[in-house]
Amino acid sequence: QVQLVESGGGLVQPGGSLSVSCSASGRISGIYVMGWYRQAPGKQRELVATISSDGTTNYTDSVKGRFTISRDNAKNTVYLQMSSLKPADKAVYYCNFRRIFSGGDYWGQGTKVTVSS
Repeated sequence: QVQLVESGGGLVQPGGSLSVSCSASGRISGIYVMGWYRQAPGKQRELVATISSDGTTNYTDSVKGRFTISRDNAKNTVYLQMSSLKPADKAVYYCNFRRIFSGGDYWGQGTKVTVSS
């Protein structure tokens, strides 16, 4: 089992920056991908960014050039650095851990990001 805890959400003005973190614990093993998803009120949860074991990253088009996903294996932590934030970025951001072959799909509790002046 894997436990994920997000932190760092809050209120930020449009055009501002914010960084959220996800701390993982438990059976962090196998070939896995970690990522960030978000869900706005009335909308489905959507992919924001992922980072694989070899460091390969992937972003949804709407955040490319503005968001950066990274990880620190020593701390078992993944980060999402967000800049040039827009009101459309307002959502609850969820951390995800997924094993590619051996199974396992885990989610954190979410951290809310509000973009407003």
